[in-house]
Amino acid sequence: MASGEDITAYNRVEIDLGALRGNYRQIRARVGGGARVMAIVKADAYGHGLVPVAQALAAEGCGFFGVAEVDEGIGLRRAGVAGEIVVLLGVMPDSFAAIIEFGLQTVVYDREVLGALAAHAARRNRSIGIHLKIDTGMGRLGLMPDQLDSFLELLNESPGLRLAGILSHFPRADDRDDLGQALDQNRRFAEIVARIRKCCGGAPVHIANSAALLNLPDSHFDMVRPGITLYGCYPVPADRGESDLQLQPVMSFKTRIIQVKDVPSGYGISYGHTYRTERPTRLAVLPVGYADGYLRRLTGRAEVLIAGSRAPILGRICMNACLADITGLDRVKAGDEAVIMGRQGREEITADEIAGWSETISYEILCLFGGRNQRVYLRSEELAGRGEE
Repeated sequence: MASGEDITAYNRVEIDLGALRGNYRQIRARVGGGARVMAIVKADAYGHGLVPVAQALAAEGCGFFGVAEVDEGIGLRRAGVAGEIVVLLGVMPDSFAAIIEFGLQTVVYDREVLGALAAHAARRNRSIGIHLKIDTGMGRLGLMPDQLDSFLELLNESPGLRLAGILSHFPRADDRDDLGQALDQNRRFAEIVARIRKCCGGAPVHIANSAALLNLPDSHFDMVRPGITLYGCYPVPADRGESDLQLQPVMSFKTRIIQVKDVPSGYGISYGHTYRTERPTRLAVLPVGYADGYLRRLTGRAEVLIAGSRAPILGRICMNACLADITGLDRVKAGDEAVIMGRQGREEITADEIAGWSETISYEILCLFGGRNQRVYLRSEELAGRGEE
C-alpha cells in the first residue's frame, strides 16, 4: 500500500524505500565498476513487495532482477520494470511462450528442458537468453560438471538460445571462520567457466550471494546477487557490528494496543495457563498472533517495544492476539503504538533477534511478516519528519 492511503488494519509493516535504495548504493560501491548487481526480488522481495521494491531499485539504476518463477517476472513486466529479469528456478514447457512474450531470461540445468526450449525458440524464430547453472557444491539445482560437455554441444547446435549467463551457488560462504570450502568451490567454478567460454564465448558470470559479496571478493566475477543485504540484514547476525557495510533495515512491523488491563498475582494468562502472574500485573493486549506471522514458538521468548521500553510477551501467542507485560508503564493506553520489529526511541528489535527467539533466520521472519500484513511504503525523509531515526 502506498504512503498516504487509509490504514484499515491494526497491524502494519512499514517498508522504507529510502533505506532500500541506500543499501543498494552501498552494495554497488562495494563491487565497484567491475561487476553488475542482480537484485534478488524473489518471494515477493523477501516480503517487502515485489513491484515497489523493483521499481525503487530500477530508479536507482539496477538493470538485473532475479525472480523465482515466471509469474513474478510477468508481474514486473506488467508494472513497467525494464532490464533483464532472470527466472532462477527455471521453466517448464508450459511457460516457454511467456518467457518469449515478456522478454524473460531463464536458468537452465536440465538437458531435456534445454532441448525443448531450443525447439520452441526455433519454431517461434526468436532468441531466448539462458543462464547455465552448474552445481559446484550446493547439492541443489544445477547440472553436474561431468554433464557439461553434452550441454555445451546441444547449446552450440541451438541458434535460438543465447548464453546470457553462467552461474552457481554457495552453501557456506557465510562461514567466515572456515571459508576453505567456499574458496575451493569458487576455484572450481572459475575453471568450469573457462571451459564454457572456450566453447561458447563470453557471458556474465555470477555466483556471489550476499555472504560472498561480503566475504569473498574473488567471487564477484561479472555480477553479484544480493538478497538479504538489500533488505538491511546480514547473512550472519554478527556481521552487523563488524562489516564495513552499514546496512539499514528496510522493514519494520508495528501494531496498536487494543486493551490495557490489570490482573492480580497468580492469574493465568492465555491458552493453557502456561504462565501465571507472580505479582499484580498490567497487560497490553496486542492484535498480533501466528496468523500475522508472529509464530507460536515465540511464546515465552519474545519482547515488544512499548513507550520506548522492552515489554515481554506473557503466555501463549494466539492466532490473532498476544499479551505484553507493561507493569510500571502507567501512561500506556489503548491505541498506543507497539513495535514488534523495528525501532522505538532508543530501543530496537531486529529481524535477527526475532529469528533467534524463533530458532530460524532473518529471511524467514521478513517473509512471514511482510507476506501476512498490510504494507505501507515510506521513505527515510518521511520517517525523519515523524521524529523517528
